[in-house]
Amino acid sequence: MIEDLTDTTAGEIRARLARARDQQGGPTTGVVLNLIIMTDESRQHDAVRAASQAGRAHPSRVLGVITRDAGGDSRLDAEIRTGDGAPGQTVLLRLHGLMSLHADSVVAPLLVPDTPVVTWWPGTVPPVPSAEPVGALAQRRITDAVSAGTPAETLVALAAAYKPGDTDFSWTRATPWRSLLAATLDGGVGTVTGGVVAAEEHNPSADLLAAWLGRRLGAPFRRDVSGGPGITSVTLLTEDGEVTISRPDGRNATLSLPGQPDRHVALHRRETADLLAEELRALYPDEVYGETLAAMAASRTERR
Repeated sequence: MIEDLTDTTAGEIRARLARARDQQGGPTTGVVLNLIIMTDESRQHDAVRAASQAGRAHPSRVLGVITRDAGGDSRLDAEIRTGDGAPGQTVLLRLHGLMSLHADSVVAPLLVPDTPVVTWWPGTVPPVPSAEPVGALAQRRITDAVSAGTPAETLVALAAAYKPGDTDFSWTRATPWRSLLAATLDGGVGTVTGGVVAAEEHNPSADLLAAWLGRRLGAPFRRDVSGGPGITSVTLLTEDGEVTISRPDGRNATLSLPGQPDRHVALHRRETADLLAEELRALYPDEVYGETLAAMAASRTERR
């Protein structure tokens, strides 16, 4: 069910949400978190769809915030969506005029009380996520450096502004690689003396993965450019020979170990909904991300 409200208030929206809950037998029962999406018209459809898919595992009240021209008349329009086979409720908030400068004052009364808050920016990356008014409301703040024109430089800026609770989808995309590499290293491959991470030129996940490996293994890792898609290979230089994980097609990887037959492993590039679901499971501060982000930023600074 979709209900449109024009020139409304947060109080009226809250009342309509309560009414929809009562009419549909309490669809917000079991809501485990609030998800604020700071987006625009061009991205809101894909972002809300990803949130709806992730919400099947993490029932949420989703508040999509779309800010319009700050110079126009101040007005709040809302679109309330309930049902559609997904748990929770979704509200698209379109803020016009001066109201667009105070999104937090509109969002705060609509949050489900005593429930964690996550804020996600699927497009523009704020310079200091924790200093944004809607970021200050959240325990978890999700950015995506890929959406910036210079992803690596964006990560460097995020490193300088990092606060516990910050994360970025560039790190989340590297999770399957980190899991496979950790399992490979735990299996015993000899002392690692260095390595190479190859990926598309502007792939921040590869930069973070190289920094993570360098920190974990205490060895230098180089970033090489490949044709993609995404990360295409990781090579570990060991005393016993090269260990290589190669994924040229973005779907299946080949693990090559010295003196052993090759192994084939599923290593799919994941959709946004899967990335979001992973982050919604982890509402605690990701210390490894913070340390890796700082190491990556320091490495780029040293190379200048």
